[in-house]
Order: sequence, then structure tokens, then C-alpha cells
Amino acid sequence: MKKSASAHWSGGIKDGQGTISTETAALREAPYGFKSRFESGPGTNPEELIAAAHAACYSMALSLGLGNAGLTADSIDTRAVVTLDKDGDGFSITAVHLDCEARVPGAEADAFKRITEETKQGCPVSRVLNAKITLEARLL
Repeated sequence: MKKSASAHWSGGIKDGQGTISTETAALREAPYGFKSRFESGPGTNPEELIAAAHAACYSMALSLGLGNAGLTADSIDTRAVVTLDKDGDGFSITAVHLDCEARVPGAEADAFKRITEETKQGCPVSRVLNAKITLEARLL
């Protein structure tokens, strides 16, 4: 399986502007630029998109892990916070923190904790990132 997205950029780093699109058209020429990435301007940015992808991937993977344990979640809500730090002359994504709340009828706290930690390690987006990934998961 292969999925794709594309980006277009015009201009310099600070005065330029770009757009991001996905093959499914969930994003269609969504604007991004220096201000949306490093300041508080309108538009999206790569780190926000990575956070969205990680939160979505983790939630789906947790559903799978719970299902393998004979459990079905009523709800799984995950927020991902991506940290972008100055690294020499450039920048690096150094960490991602996942914050997950789940309602899982019949789940025991110890089993839930084990499944959430396994999911943190095994989620495909976690596996592709070269960053420290932390997790806080609460069974509601």
C-alpha cells in the first residue's frame, strides 16, 4: 500500500508561501508558510500534520490492540504534541507526546496500560519517527 501527498512552494523562506495536498483531497492546497510554522500565522505546518497523523495512527492501532484482547472501545481520543527544536544550523523533531483518553468497557487498568505501551511502540507512525515518544493514557 502506498499513500501520497504533495507540496508546492514559491518564494523565499520568510516571504514565500506553499500549499499541501493529499491524494484523497482531505487537504486540497492547504496553505503553509514560515509564519504558520515558526510564528502564529494562518495555515498549517509539517509538525502539525505529523502530530495529526501520529494521533490518528495511535488511536487506530490502540483499537486493534484492544480488539486483540477481546475489548472494544466506546471512544479513544488522542492528542499528539510534536516538539521542534533548534539543532545546530537547522531544526529537528526531537519528541512527540501522546495524550490518550479511552472509554473501554470491561478493561482492567493493568491490561490497558500494557496495551497502550505496546501500541506506542508498534504504531507505524511511532516506528517511522526518530524522536523520543512519551505517552500518558487514561482509562475512563
